[in-house]
Amino acid sequence: MNVSQCWGFDLIGGTAWLFARPEFDQTLDYLFIDEAGQVSLANVVAMGTCARNIVLVGDQMQLSQPIQGTHPGDSGRSALEFVLRDKATVPPERGIFLAITRRMHPDVCRFISEAVYEGRLEADNGNAAQHLVLAPGADSALRTTGVSWVSVTHEDCSQKSTAEAERIADIYRSLLEQRWTNRDGVTQMIGTADILVVTPYNMQVNLLKSVLPAGARVGTVDKFQGQEAAAVLVSMTTSTAEDVSRGLEFLYSRNRLNVAISRARCLAVVVASPKLLEARCSTIEQMKLVNTLCFVRVYADGAARVG
Repeated sequence: MNVSQCWGFDLIGGTAWLFARPEFDQTLDYLFIDEAGQVSLANVVAMGTCARNIVLVGDQMQLSQPIQGTHPGDSGRSALEFVLRDKATVPPERGIFLAITRRMHPDVCRFISEAVYEGRLEADNGNAAQHLVLAPGADSALRTTGVSWVSVTHEDCSQKSTAEAERIADIYRSLLEQRWTNRDGVTQMIGTADILVVTPYNMQVNLLKSVLPAGARVGTVDKFQGQEAAAVLVSMTTSTAEDVSRGLEFLYSRNRLNVAISRARCLAVVVASPKLLEARCSTIEQMKLVNTLCFVRVYADGAARVG
């Protein structure tokens, strides 16, 4: 559409390329930027000239924008990261934090809230109705709700782990023999559409696809952001921190772990080498990252004792 054709409309939608055009300079009252956690500060500056007010919408605690090259100062940050700095949630004086999730059962939400969102995120009341209905003999990794930790010992694995793939396959096959109840109280058999299998590496994705049934939803965290399933299986893949090929900041990323686990409506199962919890850290930030993974196990173990 030619820009001149937009005049006269109360609502206009477009990309940064549209709103950065000189014809739009100071012509709009408000510019709403969706997924602002993935919009670079440079793009916001470029298109921000079109409006008198800018409203940022998004979650900087999920996956950030892909970055190529080196960006000095704050120029490599997203708009939300720049505005909120080190805040995980929006302070009341800075904006509105949407504190209710309509996806996660309270047992999943509680972990995500405490680990990522400063304890401010809560599950909608209707979410408590959804749960797995487990038959006798179900895999020991499975619970009706919450977060489960499964230790799998292996060595010298960087981006592919056969041991984890085999354990994931066992859990997956068991899930297909179970049922689940949604938030409307409807109970049905679990199918491939009701399970997500998430891993950091494409090599592990390919391995998992080779051992799981046809139609299994398998991918990296990047692929599944915005999606959901009754159960989520997470394969951490790497044997130890020393085997990490892309740095601790990638594998232990709190944002990636947040996205992976929060896809689950009822249950998230994290399959990992226990040695990942013994990582040697050289910075305070790395300690915080490893601590989040440690919290997964502590939270899961605590729930197991209660159960």
